[in-house]
Amino acid sequence: MPRQKQIYTPEFPYHITARCHNKEWFDLPIEEVWTVMSNYLYFIHCAYKVEIHAFVLMSNHFHLIVRFPENNMSEAMNYFMRETSRVISRGAGRINQTYGSRYFRSVIGKSNYLEHVYKYLYRNPVEAGLCKRVEEYSFSTLQIRLGMRRGVIPLVRDLLLEETPSATLEWLNTKPKDNDWEEIKKGLQKPQFGLPKRKSGTFIHHLEVNRF
Repeated sequence: MPRQKQIYTPEFPYHITARCHNKEWFDLPIEEVWTVMSNYLYFIHCAYKVEIHAFVLMSNHFHLIVRFPENNMSEAMNYFMRETSRVISRGAGRINQTYGSRYFRSVIGKSNYLEHVYKYLYRNPVEAGLCKRVEEYSFSTLQIRLGMRRGVIPLVRDLLLEETPSATLEWLNTKPKDNDWEEIKKGLQKPQFGLPKRKSGTFIHHLEVNRF
């Protein structure tokens, strides 16, 4: 992947993802990895004042939507990556690093873009065939939002779920068109998330909610 253009802003949230070394699965059971990452998300919220919107842990990578009001993404994420790698590797009895490379980030500069990424993040387990509905996946902050499991990850308000929970779940569980899904994936490979001007439809929520 080409080197990212340096974009740092405290105003907008980012989508951040990182994958295991050689795309292998995490060396610990996913429930244990969830606990490790939850604890360190709690720590960087307290220590670096980050604002966490959503987090989904998959078998060999994670997705995170987060904002850095202190403009300290590098410090916060370097700590998170280093310490989660150290704890996971130690727990698995390995000396190799957990992640294949540093995290990849994409700044989300528009509120409707945030909704696109929000749906993409929570639908990942469904699209991977791990569950049929977004709320069934255990390793997601969506279950914490819905009160289906307890969690220590401190989350900012989610106006979509607070104001229209049923409609939001219905929207999240509506399968997007294949080309819409691919456009979102391509957009998240850019340092600044973007979509073709023509893009609209199934990914855009029917409610106008300013979530910044």
